[in-house]
Amino acid sequence: MTHPHPRRAALAFVAVTIFLDYSAQSISFPILPRLAQELLGGDAASAARWTGFLEVAWAIPQFLAAPFLGMLSDRFGRRPVILISVFGVGAELVMGALAPTIGWLMAARILCGLTCGAQAAAMAYVADVTPPEDRTRAYGWTTAALWSGIILGPALGGLLAAHDLRTPFWVAAAVAFVGGVYGLFVLPESLPKEKRAPIRWAKANPWGAVDLLVQRKGLLVLGIALLLIWLAFQAKDNLLVLYTAHRYGWSPLDFGVFCSALAVASIAVQTGLTGRIAKALGDRRTVLLGLALEIVGFAAVGLAPTGVWFWIANLPVVLGSMATPALQSLMSSKVGEAEQGRLQGAMGSIASLTSITAPIAVTQVFAATLTWGPAWSGLTILIGGALSLAAWILVLAFAGPVSLEKKNP
Repeated sequence: MTHPHPRRAALAFVAVTIFLDYSAQSISFPILPRLAQELLGGDAASAARWTGFLEVAWAIPQFLAAPFLGMLSDRFGRRPVILISVFGVGAELVMGALAPTIGWLMAARILCGLTCGAQAAAMAYVADVTPPEDRTRAYGWTTAALWSGIILGPALGGLLAAHDLRTPFWVAAAVAFVGGVYGLFVLPESLPKEKRAPIRWAKANPWGAVDLLVQRKGLLVLGIALLLIWLAFQAKDNLLVLYTAHRYGWSPLDFGVFCSALAVASIAVQTGLTGRIAKALGDRRTVLLGLALEIVGFAAVGLAPTGVWFWIANLPVVLGSMATPALQSLMSSKVGEAEQGRLQGAMGSIASLTSITAPIAVTQVFAATLTWGPAWSGLTILIGGALSLAAWILVLAFAGPVSLEKKNP
């Protein structure tokens, strides 16, 4: 275990890496449709079709690459995989900035998915250098970094693209390369050579990653609960722009103010509250408390009749977000050091799977509700609450004491 001060510097760098990964993915969200249209000669119909392909172009490679990169970090250490990820994100952003054709832009998005999948190594690093009793707090910081990247990325992208669509790519690339150089000097290796595991190629894929979840008692149930939680948030967050504009008549400025406030509140909860509650209640009870708050919050958000009530209703959702890092800590405690990368790779594939499937499903449901009347427009958010309830039941019924015991064949 590293000394406290170097460990804090290393954890800070890991949090920055995760922020860069997710902001790199999301900074292009407001830009891609316009950039695609520019590269396609102004053809709006073709741009609309290509935008969908570009959005999926990073999610599928990330889904496929995350288990391999996690296992790679178990074999060669976390540091090289994390640094390759940071420099890879920088290279992807430069490709996006220089893209002369839509095919070039597609290649950049694929590279983004491949390199951003190294979040598995970053999360394994956290598990390596953090004792189990402090792990939920550390995961709270990384979760705050993740959501900050997702929420602030589009806002920064829209702001920087005011005069030139490619400026956001250049700025983000510069930050990534500076961060990579900084990491070369401050990021020590966290996994000793004697604790490293060989690569098992048959397991270095999403389907092989499921095998690890099956091998550990209770881990598969926790993985399903994590999938349900992420699906619940996807059911809400993928529609927020359309939903708030349709139901409350919000302008882009109204939505931007809300997202900024949401980011600040989420960071405050994850960095200031999650660790304290986990120390007082333990991980399992923290998960149950967080999910209970999410259930109430999703119901309130989906039924909120006005924009003011929508703001208020999001408070229990933000507070309930403590469930995710506590659940990650529970799962991390069920495997040894040599398999942390493999576990985090499995989690990364779960997250990517929700990014691939949820946007298509929730937008279709939302489109259908538009013909049913305003009262139905919050249905997808209420479905998110039902998914959180299912996760709560799973954790309550099946999440027993933390154990490294394998399931009997």
